[in-house]
Amino acid sequence: MTTDNPREVEDLDTEDAEASDNDSGNDEPDAPEALDELEAEELEMLTEDETNEAIVVDEAAEMRAIRRAEIAMETSDVDEAASDEFVCSICFLVKRRSQLAAKRKMICLDCAS
Repeated sequence: MTTDNPREVEDLDTEDAEASDNDSGNDEPDAPEALDELEAEELEMLTEDETNEAIVVDEAAEMRAIRRAEIAMETSDVDEAASDEFVCSICFLVKRRSQLAAKRKMICLDCAS
């Protein structure tokens, strides 16, 4: 498009610059949505056997993580309650004797209320 009016040329340049600004601004917010769409498409393409295998692998990894946590708890050193502390029989928290609501039941004030 050829024009002799310099003002029209400036307007065209401004419109082109705004269009390129809008294009670059739209790429960033759509990126997470585009990933979600791709993941959804990939999941749809999986067969039933592949889906079941993925779940089994995830469950196996979870079970290993749980077992590691249990082993870590078994091997950790636990200090006994001090003479001025007790373990609440309801919430199993170590509390000061001043927090004891029922000495016979070993219940803290929080659990007794």
